[in-house]
Amino acid sequence: MAPIAKLHPKHTVFFLCDLQTRFKTAIYGYDELVLTANKMLKIAKVLEIAVVVTEQNPKGKDGGPQASDRNFHYCTGLGNTDPDIDLASLGALHIATIDKTLFSMVTPEVTALLGARTDINSVVLFGIESHVCVLQSALDLLELGYDVHILADGVSSCNKEEVPYALARIRQAGGYITTSESASFQLQRDSGTPRFKAFSNIVKEDKDSTKRVLQTLLQYRSSL
Repeated sequence: MAPIAKLHPKHTVFFLCDLQTRFKTAIYGYDELVLTANKMLKIAKVLEIAVVVTEQNPKGKDGGPQASDRNFHYCTGLGNTDPDIDLASLGALHIATIDKTLFSMVTPEVTALLGARTDINSVVLFGIESHVCVLQSALDLLELGYDVHILADGVSSCNKEEVPYALARIRQAGGYITTSESASFQLQRDSGTPRFKAFSNIVKEDKDSTKRVLQTLLQYRSSL
């Protein structure tokens, strides 16, 4: 029987994939993705989980195609990570923001970061697009031997119809499809720890936004 992949904060890193400013008008449920990202960053801070961020072609010449154009094809100049995502609150837990041209987050720089953290065996992955950068990141991480947990309420694409097929492909390859709240409780593990009060406060404070995210991003994914 294959081992069961469980999440433990000491052995987990969060990967935030390409939630950049110029995707805002192109991605289905973009605002809801930002809500999930900020919730996970708050969880990371309480449970002391490192966070790696990537940005797809953030810099480029002015006047080029914009991400708001459906056929932007990952052009240059997609901007930096959305400023509404509170990376600053993480302090040293935000270990890197890495520019990339690869669709996968598993760049040489990210591979080096992971190689220096031999205690990491699980990655919680969220961001965009589900069928491009998220999928390719998941496949590369699985190939490297990591347990990969995808947040179904933390990924989307320009066309929402792409998402369930991307998640199915990741599951076929051995990844795990979960939700932000489920993954968070797996990482917390125990209501008797000193951190549980702060953890519980996040869950309570984000209750309404979590419901909004689920209703927006998961209501069309009943076949998962």
